[in-house]
Amino acid sequence: MKRSRICAVGLAAVIASGEAHAQSRDAPLGATSQADVGQQAENSPSDIIVTAQKRSESLSSVPMSITAISGEQLQSRGISTVQDLVRVTPGLSYAEAGNGVPVYSLRGIGFFDTSLGSRPTVSIYVDEAPIPFGIQTTGSGFDLERVEVLKGPQGTLFGQNSTGGAINYIAAKPRDVLGAGATIGFARFATADWQGYVTGPLTSTLSARLAVRTVQGGDWQRSYTRDATLGAQSLYQGRLLLDWKPSARLRVALNLNGFTDHGDTLAGQLIQVVPQVPGKISAIPALLTFPAARANDRSADWDAGTPLRKDNRFYQASLRGDYDLTDRVMLTSLTSYSHMKVAQTVDIDGTALTNALQRVSGRLSSIFTEARLTGDLGPASVIVGANYSHDKTLEDDLFSVPYSTISQQTTPPLDAIAPYGKQTFDTTAVFGNIDYRIGAITLHGGVRYTRADLDYATCTRAGNGGTGQGVAALFSRIRAGAGLPALAPFAPGQCYSLNSDLSVGLRAGTFNQDNISWRAGIDFKPARRVLLYANVSRGYKAGSIPVTATTSNVQAGPVNQENVLAYEIGLKLGLFDGRVDLTGAAFDYEYNDKQLKGRVVTSPNIFGPLESLVNVPKSRIRGAEGQVTIRPIQGLTLSAAGTYLNSKVTDTFLNYTILTSLRDFNGNPFPYTPKWQVNLDAAYKTPISEHLNVMVAADYAYRSSTNAGFGNEALLKIDSYGLLGLRAGIESNTGIWKAEVFGRNITNRYYWTNVAKFFDVARRLPGQPATYGIQLTVKY
Repeated sequence: MKRSRICAVGLAAVIASGEAHAQSRDAPLGATSQADVGQQAENSPSDIIVTAQKRSESLSSVPMSITAISGEQLQSRGISTVQDLVRVTPGLSYAEAGNGVPVYSLRGIGFFDTSLGSRPTVSIYVDEAPIPFGIQTTGSGFDLERVEVLKGPQGTLFGQNSTGGAINYIAAKPRDVLGAGATIGFARFATADWQGYVTGPLTSTLSARLAVRTVQGGDWQRSYTRDATLGAQSLYQGRLLLDWKPSARLRVALNLNGFTDHGDTLAGQLIQVVPQVPGKISAIPALLTFPAARANDRSADWDAGTPLRKDNRFYQASLRGDYDLTDRVMLTSLTSYSHMKVAQTVDIDGTALTNALQRVSGRLSSIFTEARLTGDLGPASVIVGANYSHDKTLEDDLFSVPYSTISQQTTPPLDAIAPYGKQTFDTTAVFGNIDYRIGAITLHGGVRYTRADLDYATCTRAGNGGTGQGVAALFSRIRAGAGLPALAPFAPGQCYSLNSDLSVGLRAGTFNQDNISWRAGIDFKPARRVLLYANVSRGYKAGSIPVTATTSNVQAGPVNQENVLAYEIGLKLGLFDGRVDLTGAAFDYEYNDKQLKGRVVTSPNIFGPLESLVNVPKSRIRGAEGQVTIRPIQGLTLSAAGTYLNSKVTDTFLNYTILTSLRDFNGNPFPYTPKWQVNLDAAYKTPISEHLNVMVAADYAYRSSTNAGFGNEALLKIDSYGLLGLRAGIESNTGIWKAEVFGRNITNRYYWTNVAKFFDVARRLPGQPATYGIQLTVKY
C-alpha cells in the first residue's frame, strides 16, 4: 500500500525533476529561470526574486512577511546554519535543546523537544525538498543563491508542521558557462573554513555544479576545574547538482547532497544543584560542593576521559522535473529521499561528575514525493497538487547516571537508563491555491487536506544488568502491595516501563489524525512598489510521541496535533525612486493545543511529576514587525528591523514548574519567546581606484529576556543580549576576488540560548565568545 501511494503521487517523476521554473505576475509561465533569479537578485537588491509561493515573483509583490538574504550576504556574514539566521531574521529564535537537537521558532511559534524524531513548527527545505527533522539541518546552508524565511502558517503550499513558518534554502545553480570559485577563511580558535565550487556545461543540454566545504576548528570551551578544553569542529559538506534541458519544454534537475559531522558536542554550565530525590542527596556529597560555572562564554565542565563527540552522517537525493504542457500550464514533480545516522555523546549535567551523561543514537529517513500543476489562466494563477511522505525514526539512547539521586533509589543502583522509541509517519495531502487578479486587487485562496498516520513503539530499557536488578526489586515491592508476584531481574536491553496495571513492557500503538489547512487573503497594488495586504490562515502541526527516560508508559503517550489561526495585515512600500524600502505587518495568532514538554503524575507515583509531552489548551500571540532599508547615497545601505511579540496562555492550564510545583499557567508568556527582537545593519562600498572597491559593514542583533519554562522561574531566565559584528574588506571592481576581515560578537557578550534542569542540576548552554578572522574569495 505504501509503495503504491509513493508511485501514484510520484508518477510524474518519470518525466523528471528540476529547479523551480515558474511565473511572475508580469511574465508568462516559465519566463524566469532559476539562474536568472539569482542574477536579478544581485542587480536589484531592493527587489530580490523569491519563490515563496512556488513561482518566481519579486519580493515586493508577495503578500506575506518574508526575509530573503542573498548567498553573497550569507557568506560575508558567516551565516551557514539556521542558528546563524537569527542574526539577520526578525522574529526567528533558536535554542539548543541540550542533547544536540536544535529548536527553532518564528514569531513565538515553536516546539521544544529533545527527541531526534521531533518535528519542528518551522519547516526546513532545500530547493523545496523537505528536511523533516531539526538535527538534519546542520549541512543545509552552504553554496547558496539565497535563503527565504516565510513567517506565519504555511500549511497550504508547504504542508503540516509549518505553523510557525518555513525556511527554504535555494542552492546556487549550475551555469551553462564554465565557472569556479573558492572561499578560504581563518578565524579564532584555529578555525579554518574552506569551500569551493566548479560549474559549467557537460553537454549542450546538461550543466553541473559541484560544491564542497570543510570546517575544522579548535576547542573554545575551557574546564574551570582542570586543564581541559572542548568544542572542536570537524564538518564536511558536499553537493552535486545536474540540470538537464533536453527540450524547450522539459527541465530536469538532480540534487545530491550530504554532510558528515565529527565535531564536539556542547558542554553546559552548572548554575545550581536541584536534587531530583532530595532524600538521597547525601549519598552523592561531591555534587553539593561542586562549584558553579563562571559567568563567561567559555567556562564549562564535563566528564574527563569521555569523548564528547559526534559521528553524524546525512545524505539526500532529490529529483525534480518541470514540463510545460502548454505555454501557460506546467507540470512539476519532486521526489526526494534523505537518511541520517546520529551517534553523539553529550555531557548534560555541566559538571565533571557523571550525574547525567547521554549517548544519543538513532536513524532518520524520509521519502517525499509531490506532483503539481501550475497554470497562468488569464487573471488567475492556479496551483493544484498532491504529495506523500513516509518518515521513519529510530532512537536508542543511553543515560549514564551513576552519581545521581535517581540511581540511589535502588540496589544495585539504577545507573544506566536506555530510552527507546520508533516512529513511522505516513502523511498524504492534496492541495490547491489560486490567486485571482482584478485590476490592482488580487484575491488569494488556498486549501490542503492532510491525513497523518503515526505508528509508534517506545519504552525505557535497562542499560546494564545492575539497573535491571535494581528496577525489578523496586517494582516488585510496588507490585507486592497490589498482591502481584515479584518480577525477575530485567536483562540489559529489556523494557521495564510500567503500565497502569503494573505490568511492564513496550508501549505500541497508532495515532491517526487529519486536518484541513486553509488560507484566504487580499492585496491591493496601486503602483509597482506599493502593496497592501490582509491574510487569514490556519495551519496544523502533527502529533508525535516523546522519546525520553520513562518510568511509566503514561509519559510516552502521543500528543495531539496543534493548530494556529493567524490574522495578518501588512504593507510593502518602495519610496524615493528605490532609495527607501519599508515593510510592516501586524498579526494575531490564536493557538489551540500548543505542544509542550511538560510533566505528568503517574500511577504509581514513584519519582513525582515526570517529563512528558502535553497540550496547552488555548493561547495566543499578538505582535508587529517592521523593516526599513535606506540607500541615502551611492554605496551606502542602512537597514533596521524589529519584532514585538506578546504571547500568553489564555485558558486554565495546570502543570508543573521545573521545581515540580503545580500551578495554573493561565496568563503566562511563552517560553523561548523574547518580547523584543531588533536587527540593525549598515554597509558601505565605494571605489578607491579604477580597479578596487573598499567596503565596511556592521550588524547588531538584540533579543530581550525570556524564560526557558512556564512559571517564570528565576532559575530558567534567559537574559537579554545583543551581538555586534563588524567586517571590512577590499575587492576588485569586477568581483573576481575579495578579501575581508571580520569580527563577531566583538564585545564578547556573555549570553546563553537555553537553561534546563536534568536529573539533579540546572545548567545553561552558552553562546560563542568573540570570534574574528579573515576571509578570501576568488571567482572565475
